[in-house]
Amino acid sequence: MANRIFLGKTLSVLIAVMFIIILFAGCSSLGTANINIKNSDFGSSVQIFSNSTTESIKDNILPVNLPGSGTANRPIAVMVENSFAARPQSGLILADLVYEVVDEYGITRFVAIFSSNEAPVVGPVRSARPYYAEIARAFDPIYAFFGTYPECYGVIEKLGMYTLSAMTDRSGNSSITGQAPYWRDWSRSSIQEHTAFMSISKLKQKAAQLGYPLQSDGIPFPYKSDPPLEARGGVTNIHIDFSTHAYAPQGFDILYVYDRGSNSYLRFMGGSPHKDYDTGHQITAKNVIVMVSDIMGPLDKWGHMSVRTTGSGTAFIFQDGNAIQGSWERGNVFAPFIYRDGSGKQVSFTGGSTWVAIVQGPEKVSF
Repeated sequence: MANRIFLGKTLSVLIAVMFIIILFAGCSSLGTANINIKNSDFGSSVQIFSNSTTESIKDNILPVNLPGSGTANRPIAVMVENSFAARPQSGLILADLVYEVVDEYGITRFVAIFSSNEAPVVGPVRSARPYYAEIARAFDPIYAFFGTYPECYGVIEKLGMYTLSAMTDRSGNSSITGQAPYWRDWSRSSIQEHTAFMSISKLKQKAAQLGYPLQSDGIPFPYKSDPPLEARGGVTNIHIDFSTHAYAPQGFDILYVYDRGSNSYLRFMGGSPHKDYDTGHQITAKNVIVMVSDIMGPLDKWGHMSVRTTGSGTAFIFQDGNAIQGSWERGNVFAPFIYRDGSGKQVSFTGGSTWVAIVQGPEKVSF
């Protein structure tokens, strides 16, 4: 037993040392991004500096993740909208994971999860929904959002997350108050709901002031390195359809195109490259997951939807140019997602960003 404990501690130290070495190697090539926000609520012009560019460390090393150590960065999960007026978004290009799920009237929203990178601008930020909050809870994060409808505040509070809402719950359904730091950038839209933005570093600063712990077990997925070029597959195009029985709006279909040289997937949305607002660079992913689940709605006159985030279902996992038909499972809303291949073995993800789509049926994905 003592030998087992010693070996475990030794392995943890070796992993930590390797991580630090790789981190500094990856950071040596980083530049400094200078993003200018005009006409924001902070003033006529605000300079935000970041040590991350789109040549991000997430493309060179694995996400900050030492399972079980409690010493990794606690993820920050931010609600980002995807209406036409919100495009192109800021910050998604630097997220470790992005979950994309349908919302009212067939419009999707993103749960963007940051651990490895501190995106200086994220948004436009929008309101939460029960299933978005449940997805975020799988990562034990600090959950940032721009309020929600009255009943949903109570759902979020019962999930037991560290929350940073930009709005206070005045319905009495929860004790959530408006603590999240944000600004409005009126140069992005003349409609208020599309103008709210947040910064990961400022969210962390506020979280620290509130006494939220900034360390955790990190992203709860196993990761691996890129395979050699000759071991990469040839599945090049992945089509995802977010339409449901009730809604089928145009402009939300997704195409990922595999680039064998970089071992990454270029993302297209509505027939056009999905680009980052601040850099103009196209968003890429190292892993693409399509989860099949139960999606119902609209449930009421406001068009609210219901999405099952627990239990199990079919999953299509794309990595390294290969397609894996497997499964996803999650025991309860407090547990992480687990993704398995066709033989039942848990899938290790290629180090870098992962994009996850939740759709209504297996016919919604083709490749």
